[in-house]
Amino acid sequence: MITHPAFGCEPWSLRETELSLDVLAQSESVFALANGHVGWRGNLDEGEPHGLPGAYLNGVHEVHPLPYGEGGYGYPESGETAVNVTDGKIIRLLVDDEPFDLRYGELVAHERVLDFRTGLLSRTAEWISPAGTAARVASRRLVSFTQRAIAAVEYLVEPLGTPITVAVQSELVANEQLPRTSGDPRVSAVIDTPLRAEEDFARGTRLRLLHRTGHSDQRVGVAADHLVQGPEGTCWSAESEPDVSRLTVTATLAPGQRLRLVKFVAHGWSAERSLPAVRDQVEGAVATARSSGWEGLLAEQRQYLDDFWSRADVEVDGDEQIQQAVRFALFHVLQAAARAERRAVPAKGLTGTGYDGHAFWDSESFVLPVLTFTAPHTVASALRWRQETLPAALERARTLGLEGAAFPWRTISGAECSAYWPAGTAAFHVDADIAHAVVRYVAATGDEQFVRGPGLELLVHTARLWHSLGRRDAGGVFHIDGVTGPDEYSAIARDNLYTNLMARRNLWAAAACVRRFPDEAAELGAAAEEAAAWQDAGDRMAVPYDEQLGVHEQSAGFTTLERWDFEATAPEQYPLLLHFPYFDLYRKQVVKQADLVLAMLTCPDAFTEEEKARNFAYYEALTVRDSSLSACCQAVLAAETGHLRLAWDYVGEAALMDLQDLEHNTRDGLHIASLAGTWVALVLGLGGMRQYGGAGAGEPMVGFAPRLPEQLTRLAFTVLIRGRGLRVEIGRDAARYVLLEGEPLDLLHHGERLTVTAAEPATRAIPPAPSRPEPEQPRGREPLRRGPAGPADAGSS
Repeated sequence: MITHPAFGCEPWSLRETELSLDVLAQSESVFALANGHVGWRGNLDEGEPHGLPGAYLNGVHEVHPLPYGEGGYGYPESGETAVNVTDGKIIRLLVDDEPFDLRYGELVAHERVLDFRTGLLSRTAEWISPAGTAARVASRRLVSFTQRAIAAVEYLVEPLGTPITVAVQSELVANEQLPRTSGDPRVSAVIDTPLRAEEDFARGTRLRLLHRTGHSDQRVGVAADHLVQGPEGTCWSAESEPDVSRLTVTATLAPGQRLRLVKFVAHGWSAERSLPAVRDQVEGAVATARSSGWEGLLAEQRQYLDDFWSRADVEVDGDEQIQQAVRFALFHVLQAAARAERRAVPAKGLTGTGYDGHAFWDSESFVLPVLTFTAPHTVASALRWRQETLPAALERARTLGLEGAAFPWRTISGAECSAYWPAGTAAFHVDADIAHAVVRYVAATGDEQFVRGPGLELLVHTARLWHSLGRRDAGGVFHIDGVTGPDEYSAIARDNLYTNLMARRNLWAAAACVRRFPDEAAELGAAAEEAAAWQDAGDRMAVPYDEQLGVHEQSAGFTTLERWDFEATAPEQYPLLLHFPYFDLYRKQVVKQADLVLAMLTCPDAFTEEEKARNFAYYEALTVRDSSLSACCQAVLAAETGHLRLAWDYVGEAALMDLQDLEHNTRDGLHIASLAGTWVALVLGLGGMRQYGGAGAGEPMVGFAPRLPEQLTRLAFTVLIRGRGLRVEIGRDAARYVLLEGEPLDLLHHGERLTVTAAEPATRAIPPAPSRPEPEQPRGREPLRRGPAGPADAGSS
């Protein structure tokens, strides 16, 4: 999308200079505003034309039956789908009785700007109606980071040339008509009209609707209040019915006059609270927002974002496109999680209903690493959500005949919603991903209260799952059979290396925490004997390795399988899962997304440098990147093994996944994990950042091994470590480490231990990258080559 002529490249904003209906749905995703609790897609103010209308509340969903051609024991019976809740952003306009509809008349000018520093989506339009009347419309929209229930719009109308009579209709709308997204008529019937009216209200400038979902039984309330400023004679009236509550403002505007409407919208939901309680909740929230005023909300938003950017900004000198993309990415990652507050971080955030609004392992493995070092309070909240869903995970494990907790592959409420068990139930690594997120968070923050409580509980129950899932052979080696790793083109495998290594870290961390906190562990029924069994299982974990090839195996026997015939695969046959049966994919050497490569990123101590280089080259030739989660991982290992040009190419793919709509599905919502992967590729890849120890598993330590590709002259970023901001500035020949505040910090630079203080930054030379043969990719799956300032052939995207 960013290569579309309507979109420019600016360091702190995304600007669209003309309305392009052919990319309208994609623009609604990239212009979405959210705070982790409330999400508004970037629909036009008047609601039409649209690609996908969308207003979301994190956690609000409807349940529906899951279709099976042939059922089986333990199959989930119900699915969950995020629903479009009452939409409060709609403001319709009539100019001299002509609806302001950009498909009619003449659109003289149209611009939208998403500002990453202010958190505002601004819009201006100059339009001539079919009858020849000209008007200018301007709006600014925000979803508040400081008042989590609140979104607000400022809307301005003025004539161009001759007087006009206008009617502005500010609405709350429930059960908007949506495009059909499911081929299952049972699902579509549930989602088409998910909200059942309970109360509607309109009086003065105040509006309110309360609804309840039909099957999940969640009550949703939305209220609005308005400030109206116009010339003498401006008047308004309010009306409501079950699915629409409307304020209509009319005015006659002479040249130089304008009508200004400020709309404050409050959102709330609950599966427990009564109708009066939810009503009072949204009324109180909207009253608070009106008290703050539009300018007050703007000031709060700017202050919040100033604080965030002071510790999260990444500066990229040498590629303006990636500079814009990484800030776009960080802004949307923040929007996905900032005020989620014990709710999931969905794969699409709150930007669309792709993947049914579900959360996956993406959150812990890609999104939470970014937030751990930039906004750690959001990580504690996300992990507490996992802890609060433990009852469902414990019950799921019992259904599967296992101990501990089996966390869901995809979910909204904590229940398993995957109808395809080889890529769902069998992907047990989600347990270890959650445990890894606990260890990473505790090591980075030193949050003692968290590790004694939610952290310990999560580690204990996930360790119990691994201990019951695995088995020992005659020689005492611990194996985990019949699981699916991150690569979904290889299912029901024995000893998936990623799963085994992550399970080993999980077992070790749980054992260490039980020894460290015996009293708290005793409350969970965990004692020294059980911890010793976990420790031993981790110590004896199977690590499949092909001695003949000198590479680790993605799973036991993987390197003995027939290689996929890449030469006979046409470009239009990717992604493979849409053109070939899973049966064929499962029995060939072909990798959908980084699996063993991801293991080298998350468990760096398990491999030597030479093993990493050989492994990376071997699996690079098999990986087709049919997943948006792959490029950032490949960028990191490409950089670590000395392939800096290739690393930079992968940075570009991760960063531009949505801005260039590389997978042709941005219309359904943004790829939040790939956006987070932009930070991962830059900070962990080119910055070479790695974390060691934590949660009782050794002394916490952070290290860096930075190197820049020839396209860049400088990379700079800040990470939070134990409450201290560490500024890392990387040039071509040297790296500088600046501690912004706090006690001295020990860190590693290319293996050298050094100490930085607030008074004494440290500068170290960067050793040259090792020289190795350039790895090959499957034919036709090479990443787009990036030049000094962007892609060598931008049009090919």
